[in-house]
Amino acid sequence: MKSFQLQQQLIAAIFAAIIAVVAQITIPLPIVPLTLQTFIVGLTATILGRKVGTWAIVIYLVLGAIGLPVYAGGSAGIGALFGPTGGYLWGFIVCGLTIGSLIQLKPNHLPWAILANMLGFVLTLIIGSIWLKFATGMPISQALMVGGVNFLLPDLIKATCAGILGVIISQRLPKKFLQLVQN
Repeated sequence: MKSFQLQQQLIAAIFAAIIAVVAQITIPLPIVPLTLQTFIVGLTATILGRKVGTWAIVIYLVLGAIGLPVYAGGSAGIGALFGPTGGYLWGFIVCGLTIGSLIQLKPNHLPWAILANMLGFVLTLIIGSIWLKFATGMPISQALMVGGVNFLLPDLIKATCAGILGVIISQRLPKKFLQLVQN
């Protein structure tokens, strides 16, 4: 049993490292940048499921919290978790739990995977926008526009891509791997 847990931990750590690398692909915008973090978080949860996928996201957040420059644009530290964009980082946990939970209901079902990713991404935008409101003091309508609505179309595109690619990858992985991570 310990070997099983160790394998899950190693897979989660590998995916946390992948999230850290892909998070550096960013388009700087005022206040909230456009990044591929959400894409890779969705892909991670789609492939690894709720437990291991969410654990990979938590490991990623911890790496940044202890000071490794893994968040978008090389940012790091507790300040990043509690700054204007911190809500999006915390929202990744909800995103991973949501996507992973839904994916486990209908594994390798393409429309379901896309829908799960869309829901996870929208929840991340909502959490991030609400956090943005409190972190900056801007009115909620402005925070929802700046931090949510402006990113809705790009995030829905990323969600669609994460769902499609996640299902394609999952279909090509050995069943033993999927049983390991999605249980």
